[in-house]
Amino acid sequence: MMSFNLQPLLNDEWVVLRPLVSTDFELLYAVAADPLIWEQHPNKNRYQREVFETYFKGAIDSKGALLILEAKTQAIIGCSRFYDVAPTQKSLHIGYTFLKRSHWGGMYNTSAKTLMLNHAFGFVDCVLFHIGAGNLRSQIAITRLGGKKIAELEVAYYGEPEKLNFVYEIQKSVWLTRNFETKGL
Repeated sequence: MMSFNLQPLLNDEWVVLRPLVSTDFELLYAVAADPLIWEQHPNKNRYQREVFETYFKGAIDSKGALLILEAKTQAIIGCSRFYDVAPTQKSLHIGYTFLKRSHWGGMYNTSAKTLMLNHAFGFVDCVLFHIGAGNLRSQIAITRLGGKKIAELEVAYYGEPEKLNFVYEIQKSVWLTRNFETKGL
């Protein structure tokens, strides 16, 4: 596997993904401070500043976090990251994603994930996602992108206690076929 850039600059007509930096904290927290963003997440208190500080520290320490901006306005609308790169298995994870509620249900999540998946599949054959067992919104969103549930396991997010998660997978061969078929989503 060639060297994988965990923090590329990616963009399309809907979103811009750029490396998260420490000075982004206040603007990103202003988005994350909405309790309804986290209502289905395993850590429902992430809207609280001290809990979000742990999330943000994990994002910075991961060196794989991407800030999500709305392409037209350049406003910060969320965050995601690449993590757990496994070169021998030719796999990695995408996760820790959240979006501002005003950007749910449209093309923003699909665009961000499509950009990240296209980037990842230049280097790996499989992308995995940990999704909280009660996070129906994210489960539906990942299945719409072609994700298949392959396991259930207890996952401890950075600095947080273990919680039941479902593991979803998208294989490169499936993605390339699906992505070709869904151009222009």
